[in-house]
Amino acid sequence: MNVELRHLRALAAIGDEGTITGAAAALHISQPALSRTLDQLESRTGTRLVERTTRRLALTEPGRRLWEHAHRILNQLDQALAEATAGPRPLRIGFAWAALGRHTVPLLRGWREEHPGVPVRVHRRDDPEAALRRGELDAAFLRTPPPGDPGLTALALYTERRFAAVPEGGPLARRSALRLADLAGEQVVLCATAATSGSGLWPEGGRPHTFEVANVDEWLTVIATGEAVGVTAEGTEHSHPHPGVRYLPLLDADPVTVHLVTPHTPTHPAARAFRAHARRHTADSRGPFREGPEHEIS
Repeated sequence: MNVELRHLRALAAIGDEGTITGAAAALHISQPALSRTLDQLESRTGTRLVERTTRRLALTEPGRRLWEHAHRILNQLDQALAEATAGPRPLRIGFAWAALGRHTVPLLRGWREEHPGVPVRVHRRDDPEAALRRGELDAAFLRTPPPGDPGLTALALYTERRFAAVPEGGPLARRSALRLADLAGEQVVLCATAATSGSGLWPEGGRPHTFEVANVDEWLTVIATGEAVGVTAEGTEHSHPHPGVRYLPLLDADPVTVHLVTPHTPTHPAARAFRAHARRHTADSRGPFREGPEHEIS
């Protein structure tokens, strides 16, 4: 197809910026030059990649897929060039919410002791699954395995109990444990970066009113001020303690499975070793959960 790196950079910038104007500015080229480059890419692939009208610009489904591949290819090229001059880069591990809770620090310290020449950098991402597909992460801890992507492999590590997060000093905080029905009459706040909890936990006809906030800090603040309660996985209790929030076990809520998700083709030489390390260091938390084999997500 004779597709060049400039074509991939053009599509990556258009998908990121959402406008030809913004993408041209990011690439430091003129808008007509960027439009010509996009036209060339669509001609050479034989596929419409961007829908353009007078009011909006959006990637088509083929365009979105190629946009993700373009990011991954460009990231890999940048990394290869950097390694040629500066040596191997760190292993990049992502998470959206609570990493591995109480396991996080022991696991990372154990890795440093066993692999002193391979540093790990931990990155919090609102959408670590997308960052994996774009080649920005080498692995990610997720509490919901991403569906329908044969390019990713998920390893189930262990399960966590669900907890209610309630305002400290409120009537619910005086309890030692709760059930879902105890929260049905409350406002329940959901976090956009945590997909493990939603109104579907409750049966139809007994579901509480829910609303969403953007991040964990807003989630904690809304609960601490008494505006709402929350439902979360056990790791949150360890990773996000708050003086105005009390965490209580939810006795009748299904547990959450914690997965380590990696690209099917490893993006770092130490990725497989880290997967084995994570499996070994979380073995004590598997409890009734029976570990299954690694599987491609499809």
